[in-house]
Amino acid sequence: MTEHVSGKRVLLTGGAGFLGRRVRERLEAAGAEEVFVPRRRDYDLTEADAVAAVFELARPDTVIHLAAEVGGIGANRDNPGRFFYANMSMGLHVTEEARRCGTEKLVQVGTVCSYPKHTPVPFSEEELWNGYPEETNAPYGVAKKALLVMQQAYRKQYGLHGIYLMPVNLYGPGDNFDPASSHVIPALIEKCERARVTDAGQIECWGTGSASREFLFVDDCADAIVAATERFEGAEPVNVGAASEITIKDLTELIARLTGFAGGLVWDPTKPDGQPRRALDTSRAREQFGFEASTSLEDGLQRTIAWYRERGPSAPGRSAADGVGVA
Repeated sequence: MTEHVSGKRVLLTGGAGFLGRRVRERLEAAGAEEVFVPRRRDYDLTEADAVAAVFELARPDTVIHLAAEVGGIGANRDNPGRFFYANMSMGLHVTEEARRCGTEKLVQVGTVCSYPKHTPVPFSEEELWNGYPEETNAPYGVAKKALLVMQQAYRKQYGLHGIYLMPVNLYGPGDNFDPASSHVIPALIEKCERARVTDAGQIECWGTGSASREFLFVDDCADAIVAATERFEGAEPVNVGAASEITIKDLTELIARLTGFAGGLVWDPTKPDGQPRRALDTSRAREQFGFEASTSLEDGLQRTIAWYRERGPSAPGRSAADGVGVA
């Protein structure tokens, strides 16, 4: 069951990041001979020569491609060209180099943002091509979806053994709490905590609160990636999620309660809600490699808030943004 991990040399792009650190721990626990993590300061994976150098040094049997440039609604809105270019070019070069080097298995991690804006809930993988993604994160989502096409084409023409996973929104200890680029859960925790300790009477939130999302605890996602690396062989994309859904309004109220913030929540409907609903059909992951999330949203939020409080407030001069957005 560990033919692509135990005793293997694994190249893990993005392995120093929020999700990647957990994946690396699990790969090492599963008996990987070596897990090579290229650091951004040393290798720009948007450049073909840098990716070739990484493969030459790592000599991987298995490649897990997690590296990405991501953010919430605000970051996607401000950087559509960069998000398309960076994610497309990294995946393009990694896939081509994996083919050229005869890599045994390539695991590519996509995004739920690739789904059409009005996908019926729960999202099933068969709906992936039935429309254009939600506009605020479409460049990022389309770039990631194009890499699925590339990977399937390389499997057909060159025999590259690749699998493609689509996680829903992640959260957990160690998340990005920078208001300029964070996703909704860390942004809300930051805002509620700051408001609580400063006795602020209210916080402002983007949109109407009516949009819904599904959230997956980061450790559960790491478990899913390693399980799929070990056991899944198919060409079809696979959703990775928690099989639950919550509105942003209910999420905000839950985070306010868990942090102890008792002030008002003011919604700004002039700001975008993003995709109206987002929740996944996770039956394929359960059937194909036995994955089911084990962390409830409330438990995961409590653990994330506890981590944030131990870490302390943001560095001086880094204040919360005026609103909270969700991708």
